[in-house]
Amino acid sequence: MPRPLTPSHEGYRLLAVHAHPDDESSKGAATTARYVADGARVCVVSCTGGERGDVLNERLKNDIHILRDIAQVRRDEMAAAAAALGCEHVWLGFMDSGLPEGDPLPPLPEGCFALEPIEVTTEALVRVIREFRPHVMTTYDELGGYPHPDHIMTHTVSMSAFLAAGDPTAYPHAGEPWQPLKLYYNQNHSGGRIQAFHEAMVAAGIESPYAEWVAAIDKRPKRTITTRVPCADYFEVRDRALLAHATQVDPDGWWFRMPRELERDVWPTEDFEAALSFVPIARGEDDLFAGLESPAAADAMARRTDLDPETAAYDGRVTHPAPSREAS
Repeated sequence: MPRPLTPSHEGYRLLAVHAHPDDESSKGAATTARYVADGARVCVVSCTGGERGDVLNERLKNDIHILRDIAQVRRDEMAAAAAALGCEHVWLGFMDSGLPEGDPLPPLPEGCFALEPIEVTTEALVRVIREFRPHVMTTYDELGGYPHPDHIMTHTVSMSAFLAAGDPTAYPHAGEPWQPLKLYYNQNHSGGRIQAFHEAMVAAGIESPYAEWVAAIDKRPKRTITTRVPCADYFEVRDRALLAHATQVDPDGWWFRMPRELERDVWPTEDFEAALSFVPIARGEDDLFAGLESPAAADAMARRTDLDPETAAYDGRVTHPAPSREAS
């Protein structure tokens, strides 16, 4: 049985904002499972339904039931993944934008998430924040993690809602103000982790799926990893959540090439980049709730309406790739 965090995180709340169903299982899932096991409430937000996602599992590409109603299939998969992780889940309700391909790129489909007015998408997420009342939020960096229009929009909306949720003048009809106290970017596919996985697999005589990634590693933006959450005991839970997304994850694919025992030895954490925090971010932080005195004290702080992001205790936001920043 996985070991819980020590000390207990009972009473704390974490909101993880993602673009599509399956993103929550490939980015921060072991962290989610670990906090849930330790008594925290974790809620995953899926901004879209993933309706335009391709079927990536070769075994299911010609399944007539999936092709007939991919939207419902993705909803069922998400329910199974949330059950595996033990987390709560909310659909934000927007339409998948799809991943445009071609040169030049085609226009995005009308009515998709990436084209929605920012005030509409922000209001929707503000409602979730004010209802769930998270102490901490996670989302994607300004590049979206990778250049999918929904991932970039998820970043934009998350930042906007984080700043608006505690403002009593913003969307006053959307609930009582609540200011999340810390915001992190998922950085679980950093260059350092990819390099370490590749080298470990080669050394163990295992064919590495990361060779092309490593060859282009100098082109990857350098990020500042502030927080590494130990969660190796929950990698199997993460894998079960991933496999719940059967249309998206091939059980024989690259996700599972790294033996789990080797992964635990090489990289036993999931990693995050602090973007904005109203409490200090300590060097070597290993807990997303670090710096919060207690759930009750965090509740009281989050209800304040005088917290100013411009004078936050930590501001790691960037608006463009920053090659000069310390490599992860």
